Amino acid sequence: MTTGTAHGRHAAAEHLGQPATSARGTSTLAGVGIAAWFILRRNWLRLGLWALVLASMIPIVYDSQQQAFPTQQARDAYAQVANTPAVAAMTGLPYAAGSLGGILVIKIWMTLAVALAFAVVFLVTRNGRADEEAGRTELLRATALGRHAYPTANYLVAAGLCLLTGLLISLLCLSVALPAAGSWIMGASIAGTGLAFIGLAAICGQLASTSRGANSLAVALIGLFYFIRAGADLQAEGMAPSALSWFSPIGWAQNMRAYGEDNWWPLIALAFLGAAGCLVALRIDSSRDLGSGILPERRSAASAGPFTTTALGLALRLQRSSLIGWFIGAAVSGLFFGSVARSMGTLLDPENPFARNFVGTGHSMLDGVLGIFVAFNALLAAAFAIQCLGAARSEEESGRLEQQLAGALSRGWWLGAHLLIAVLGSGLMLLLAGALTGASSQGAGDPGQLAGACLAFWPAVLSMLGLQLLAFGFLPRLTTAITWSVYGLSAMAAMFGGLFSLSQDAIRLTPFGAIARVPAEELSWTPLVVLVLISLVLAAAGMARFNRRDVLGA
Repeated sequence: MTTGTAHGRHAAAEHLGQPATSARGTSTLAGVGIAAWFILRRNWLRLGLWALVLASMIPIVYDSQQQAFPTQQARDAYAQVANTPAVAAMTGLPYAAGSLGGILVIKIWMTLAVALAFAVVFLVTRNGRADEEAGRTELLRATALGRHAYPTANYLVAAGLCLLTGLLISLLCLSVALPAAGSWIMGASIAGTGLAFIGLAAICGQLASTSRGANSLAVALIGLFYFIRAGADLQAEGMAPSALSWFSPIGWAQNMRAYGEDNWWPLIALAFLGAAGCLVALRIDSSRDLGSGILPERRSAASAGPFTTTALGLALRLQRSSLIGWFIGAAVSGLFFGSVARSMGTLLDPENPFARNFVGTGHSMLDGVLGIFVAFNALLAAAFAIQCLGAARSEEESGRLEQQLAGALSRGWWLGAHLLIAVLGSGLMLLLAGALTGASSQGAGDPGQLAGACLAFWPAVLSMLGLQLLAFGFLPRLTTAITWSVYGLSAMAAMFGGLFSLSQDAIRLTPFGAIARVPAEELSWTPLVVLVLISLVLAAAGMARFNRRDVLGA
């Protein structure tokens, strides 16, 4: 393969009228600028959405907490509630919970840091191992492009996403009059988390031989480092970080302590880890065969079992790691919500307009808090369902769908298998999250009632799947962008519509806003029936169109 690539580069150079240089004489970084521009052209919308969505959470969350805790007395009361093991494990040590900046860190820092880590992992894999797996990397190297130009450009673009996101976060923190030093640390710590995981994702792309394997390894590292950080915070003495936190890049970034101690020096370690990981990945890339991975592929059975040979069995096997991860996440979130429900119900002021807009119109603040946690569980299940059904588009984009349809398998059965996993999986996730929220609430909520309350949001989840199927049938290349955009807008309207002065009628027109939040509100069956009917119509139209259209690649 290496010899063929060298001959191809030589021939292409002569055809373009360029001096033909040998592979040995060509700079390994030749054309890195063009490669970076090519990656930007392919991913500009994805990059822009990640940066804008993550950064835009700052003013939204800040405005909500400013209304929820308008006085120093209210912030001090929140600091007492936040100083619990559950909060430390989920969001980090509440080292400055008595200030607006410290509350912002508790509420959003961990979410933004981990989300950016996921973003760079998927980006590095998409333009690295996935392109190599599809054969595009070999075509790119067939011309005068240096061996390391494309991966280097990939890492630089991912680093640019981190820096842009961090800069936007800092500027938005400054725009709401938060302290300047803490605002710059806030953005830098989140950007530093992303930079560190660029290096780790780059190494995972060299170890695994498939894009799915590379993503799985990198996501497992994110989970591992998150739990190491959580364990360190649970072992901390007071607000002093445990030594265990230094075994996790997330812990390094967290120890920059925006709006507290404002430490800059952990950013150096984060940037060094990212750069070192990229250099190690490039060194491995120099010595391995194109298309192969360092880790040997796991030996499997000589023949697939009867169930695995079916469309449903194959889809389950391909998504089993993702399914396990999502269900673990649902269980953790359910336990966390239940553990803080009673404290949050006591803390929020029933006379506060923000609290009323946020938790609904329940008879008690505790019921309102449980209702909002039910809605959060529903949003998590909807995200799972969208990602799960999105695997169908990934199979088509990679070219594997054509191979599966070459036999007797029909399009309807193939797509129906992915849809069935998303539908049943989301229903089970709703039941699990609701039951665990009630079980861990120390008597604040009934597990059976909260499981049913979560399941009431199933029609809203199905409406998202119906829209996704419609887009998959008519606009397959825009399926991901359309579905996630509508999901994000619906979630924002349902959760924060009152803060944006949206009327209740407008909020009720959104899928997640149409469902009553039991036990805070009385359940109405009409929106559930309407959403189910809409879901069926959208899904039927999308599947009918998919059965007639051409199979498209990337």
